[in-house]
Amino acid sequence: MPELPEVETVRRGLAPYVTGARIEAVALNRADLRFAFPERFAARLTGQTILSVDRRAKYLLFGLSGGDTWLAHLGMTGSFAVGDARIVPASLKADAAPGDKHRHLVASLAHPEHGALTLSYSDPRRFGFMGLFSPGEPNPHLEALGPEPLGNGLDAPSLHAVLRTKRTPIKSALLDQRVIAGLGNIYVCEALFRAAIAPTRLASAVTLPETEALVRAIRDVLAEAIAAGGSTLRDFRNAEGTPGYFQHTFLVYDREGEPCPRPGCTGTIARIVQSGRSSFYCPVCQS
Repeated sequence: MPELPEVETVRRGLAPYVTGARIEAVALNRADLRFAFPERFAARLTGQTILSVDRRAKYLLFGLSGGDTWLAHLGMTGSFAVGDARIVPASLKADAAPGDKHRHLVASLAHPEHGALTLSYSDPRRFGFMGLFSPGEPNPHLEALGPEPLGNGLDAPSLHAVLRTKRTPIKSALLDQRVIAGLGNIYVCEALFRAAIAPTRLASAVTLPETEALVRAIRDVLAEAIAAGGSTLRDFRNAEGTPGYFQHTFLVYDREGEPCPRPGCTGTIARIVQSGRSSFYCPVCQS
């Protein structure tokens, strides 16, 4: 499933084409994705102008001129396209091209610079979903989210205070979207390695200096992944429709049995399963 860097890459790819565009018409080719489309979804979108394309955690948020927010979650294989140009993640196993049976939404746009455009959404596995929220309306997808890892809301003292209350492994705590929004399995593994913290450590046992190193590692690994256009394992392609490249710089993720890349360390990368997910780490230098 796309993680924060992949969704941010999506946002940056979509924004130039849809920001400022008026939605002239919307056609839905089915009644639901993972969940049903909101009531009167097409009618409520039609006539509105897309003022902004933002991201919160792993959600795309289209700010509309009437005050509503159009929320999109891509699931595993969700994919927007502008015309015939793929803009967001697409499954490498079941790659649905615009116009096929997996195209579930088609919006006709009028953009002040690009003219008439078609924005479509495809999703072969239909694990994605969409929402439409009026100003002040409760949004259950966003309400409980923790701070953005690249924003000012994340700092070591605040994170340390939260971790001290958690009697779970640090890996599980960091995957809790109420602790930090948008972190996923790949980047948690990479950040914990950079901070030299074992994924099995109790979150409450992580010290403030270690939390400071962890916050720096989280910011660095996400920034580097965004600059590389995200990571491609099975399901992600970047804004140009080509794979992201951060996977070529993974230090531990998916490197079981390889020598630890930390200078001077003699360890070997190991893999364990935590809460049904693979954790990759060095048993020697991650304490």
